[in-house]
Amino acid sequence: MDPLDLEPRKAIEKPKDLDLMGVEELKDYLAELEAEAERVRAKIAGKTDYKSAAAALFKR
Repeated sequence: MDPLDLEPRKAIEKPKDLDLMGVEELKDYLAELEAEAERVRAKIAGKTDYKSAAAALFKR
């Protein structure tokens, strides 16, 4: 048995209730989401570059 199986799983976060937020709060929230999306895109690009470089190295 894997020890990770014994640890409690993370609870799935519920989406924020956008009806309770004002316009400025919504704009701030959207900016946070866009920043996070950009961070993810950068991580994907880095991993893709790394994978491509490794593939090129082993094709020699």
